[in-house]
Amino acid sequence: MEYLYILREALVWIVTIFWLYQLLISVCSLVKLKDKPLKVKKDHRFMAIIPAHNEEAVVANLIESLKNQNYNKDLYDIYVIADNCTDRTAQIARNAGAIVYERFDPDKKTKGYALDWFLQQKIKEDAPYDALCVFDADNIVDKDFIKNMNKKLCQGEDVVQGYRDIKNPSDNWITAGYALFYWTMHRFYHLARYNVGLSPLLNGTGFMVRFDVIKPKGWKTVTLTEDIEFSLQRIIEGKKLGWATDAIVYDEQPTGFKQSWSQRSRWTVGHIQCIKEYTKKLAKAVKEHRTMMNLDGFFYIIGSIPMFIITLILLAANFLMYAGNAITKVDLLLNILNFLIPTFLFPIATALFVMWLDKRPIKPMIKGILCYPLFMGSWLLINFKCLFKRNTSWEKINHVRSIKINEMPSAQENKVETEKELI
Repeated sequence: MEYLYILREALVWIVTIFWLYQLLISVCSLVKLKDKPLKVKKDHRFMAIIPAHNEEAVVANLIESLKNQNYNKDLYDIYVIADNCTDRTAQIARNAGAIVYERFDPDKKTKGYALDWFLQQKIKEDAPYDALCVFDADNIVDKDFIKNMNKKLCQGEDVVQGYRDIKNPSDNWITAGYALFYWTMHRFYHLARYNVGLSPLLNGTGFMVRFDVIKPKGWKTVTLTEDIEFSLQRIIEGKKLGWATDAIVYDEQPTGFKQSWSQRSRWTVGHIQCIKEYTKKLAKAVKEHRTMMNLDGFFYIIGSIPMFIITLILLAANFLMYAGNAITKVDLLLNILNFLIPTFLFPIATALFVMWLDKRPIKPMIKGILCYPLFMGSWLLINFKCLFKRNTSWEKINHVRSIKINEMPSAQENKVETEKELI
């Protein structure tokens, strides 16, 4: 029992130090540093790339929002990769004004494969673009997205994640859970790290990559979370990613629990794949580069599933110690509360704080806020399930909501302004 006590205390220290570090970094999101100076003044040429699989219901709205960008229309082209489509996605995209590439490979269906297939062709053509922006077909894009990404290129940024907002945050408790999670991560993870000189991560959609970064080898990812994988590859090379609060893309979230469970399971499996592929490489990069950015990247990879496993072991140790009369029932309950309160109640307080900072209306989100512990709790169940049973196949999330860019609230301007203030 003495060894169990030592194990428990060691794990408590590991968990405590890890979360104190995360809290310290998060505080940096409350300080707006001076904007980076421009290194060049240029209007760059862009590719807007849309990988799409059976997205006939939504792809035209995205193309429309891209065609209406506040940017020289001669300096960007809109490409749709109709990937293994069996519907009218390709035809609708062409009619909407996009350049369509059709791809058929039933054995390689993920976005990563589609991007590499398309980009390899553009690399061989030596296509005259400076950068590419990647979107999901269900997105709609703020009119200043490309203009603000161009500014990041002029500041010397190579890879930049835009602000991934939500089309349908108040549809139900599931979409609200996604929204609260993303809003919190955007400020307290990505913005915080960008402010302090660490590296944010790509977030699936609405990101920009300088074409020169891709040209040497294309888009080479093999996991189900190609965005995280590409981010980790950059961090291992000692290169920071950028963050653009004012380059806004709106993303549709699934309204059904079954689809949400499937999507988040895929993300969890993708994280596990990244852990297997990149933990050793990240640790080696920490030793080689000796930068805080590399250490922070290493903390990210051990902060998902490994930290979840440590927490499970810690809970099991407490129950074993109680069973062996090493701790009292009161001690056991206090230790369980030390897990439950940060896991289920702290996220509500954090989400409310973020909404207050971003000047978002709380009333439409009340039901979602109250159900947020249920959303986060279901994610814990997903993580636990994926430890033992992993479906590594890609499953399509159906998008059927036809929301146009002019239907989104103009309150986003207020959100951007609050992040320009010194809190």
